[in-house]
Amino acid sequence: MRVKVGFLLRSLLVIGTFLGLVVLWSFLSPKPNEENPFEKREGSLLPKGDLVGQFKPVVPWPHVEGVEVDLNSIRFKHGEASHQELNQQHNPKQAIQQQFVTFKPQTHAYNSPVFKKGILGNFEPKEPEPPGMPGGPGEGAKPFVLGPEYKDSVQASIKEFGFNMVASDMISLDRTISDIRHEECQYWHYDERLLTSSVIIVFHNEGWSTLMRTIHSVIKRTPRQYLAEIVMIDDFSNKVHLKERLEEYIKQWNGLVKLFRNEKREGLIQARSIGAKKATKGQVLIYLDAHCEVGINWYAPLVSPISKDRTVCTVPLIDYIDGNEYSMEPQQGGDEDGLARGAWDWSLLWKRVPLSQREKAKRKYTTQPYRSPAMAGGLFAIERDFFFELGLYDPGLQIWGGENFEISYKIWQCGGQLLFVPCSRVGHIYRLQGWQGNPPPAHVGSSPTLKNYVRVVEVWWDDYKDYFYASRPETLTLAYGDISELRQFREEHRCKSFKWFMEEIAYDIPLHYPLPPKNLEWGEIRGFETSYCIDSMGHTNGGNVEIGPCHRMGGNQLFRINEANQLMQYDQCLTRGDNSAVIITHCDQNQHTEWSYFKDLHRFTHVPTGKCLDRSDLLHKVFISDCDVSKTTQKWEMNNIVAV
Repeated sequence: MRVKVGFLLRSLLVIGTFLGLVVLWSFLSPKPNEENPFEKREGSLLPKGDLVGQFKPVVPWPHVEGVEVDLNSIRFKHGEASHQELNQQHNPKQAIQQQFVTFKPQTHAYNSPVFKKGILGNFEPKEPEPPGMPGGPGEGAKPFVLGPEYKDSVQASIKEFGFNMVASDMISLDRTISDIRHEECQYWHYDERLLTSSVIIVFHNEGWSTLMRTIHSVIKRTPRQYLAEIVMIDDFSNKVHLKERLEEYIKQWNGLVKLFRNEKREGLIQARSIGAKKATKGQVLIYLDAHCEVGINWYAPLVSPISKDRTVCTVPLIDYIDGNEYSMEPQQGGDEDGLARGAWDWSLLWKRVPLSQREKAKRKYTTQPYRSPAMAGGLFAIERDFFFELGLYDPGLQIWGGENFEISYKIWQCGGQLLFVPCSRVGHIYRLQGWQGNPPPAHVGSSPTLKNYVRVVEVWWDDYKDYFYASRPETLTLAYGDISELRQFREEHRCKSFKWFMEEIAYDIPLHYPLPPKNLEWGEIRGFETSYCIDSMGHTNGGNVEIGPCHRMGGNQLFRINEANQLMQYDQCLTRGDNSAVIITHCDQNQHTEWSYFKDLHRFTHVPTGKCLDRSDLLHKVFISDCDVSKTTQKWEMNNIVAV
């Protein structure tokens, strides 16, 4: 009897527990008219309000059809998603929510800068900077001119390093520079809770004093509490002065300056990604070229926007340091205040355009940061974790070229911002003519920059890539490697279309660099049955084109004639100059529409004059003259050139 009572009691306990769990599960389960509690938890990361109404609908681009990439349809086509999943993803609120939680939320508390007219900013130096060498050469960034007795050694140094290293070596590594900031910059007050930074400098066979002056200027003009480290990445240099001498020299900073050496030549792009991995102490990564001098109070304005919003990338205003005399001045171009936005033409050459009225209207003060579609690439700051969330640089980009556009597009299209900062100024030395350059290593192969460009447009430009191929027809068959992981990144991060980017951010670029018409013919323009071709000789903006030996490498010998009757090279058009000479100059969409090519007759006709394109192989000149069917110098052929 006791056994039966015990068994019944245990059975009732088990049944009661089961029924209790069923009731509890029913109570916790969402009703059909209730939101999922787990969705509420995820949605709590979002700002309040109706997000869909905050996004302006995209107006169709008049020159491009089908530029919106329907990534979900692509996934369904390849069997990676069901119709039910696709219908769920078409919910606008859910799509916005997914994009918002892609990156970590902002957690660092930081107040916006405050402008106080007439009250010196809290990061401004309280007294003048001591000179590196009182009264010495180059102090105050004044030009330092050497006498003729140094001519041979100067030319040798320019050939080897790209700069006048003879003069540089005579200038103090701690020299003072001129303050060429806008007057407003002195009166900005910054929250002192700035993020700390790792400054990354990649170099390959750099001259000693230009490299060391970069390091000295950073240490001299950066508040010590924010400078976590300076990370030097030696990209397989073979110069003696960059070996033991460098290792010994940086010991004076007791570990603040760190040196890492690549075991093979990686190229500037991948060496920067390596630098991001080696730089572990700073919250922000600041990239500088190996031949710079940072300006007065450069740090706070540059890092302040990132401290406020971790998805912002900032770029200082880059001043021009003369590589021969080492004077410093603002870059030419821009608006009346010298402010410009980063841009490109449709062959992906770097350009600068004046700051637009639309951007000016967003600011109260001239010196506030402003949006830019692209950066030049050598100098910028980005939060370290955000850079890693973006995947660093495309690992398929080689050596140099195109990485500035890739990171710019990735930032903008995937939810970040790119800002130019007028009050942060950094001087940069530009290479002089006569530099022998640093040839890419043998394992890279030919045309690395063109391959980089193709990878960038194939990943980010959507249907706009047709405009690139119109401007760079020689790349149509260029092998550019696997980009599937990059496209997957775009999909997973719900990155916006290039159409959105062109309309909302880069809206002013087509005003300066119009979308190119379709090509009728393209290639080298070769004298018929000769070995001589028309060559721009690198001239632009009014320079003469000439005749030179055909080299079949494109570049200065690659031209195209389009449906608008423009005979072009990149963003430049051929037109008539003085004394019937043919010159090359920048042109807009409706400018210099003056050429016809008669392929069967081997003739180019200058329509406004009715004359023909002619040449002198002996004098290497190209001009127009009266048409004469008997003149062999007026016969041409246009042969395609394919990059490999």
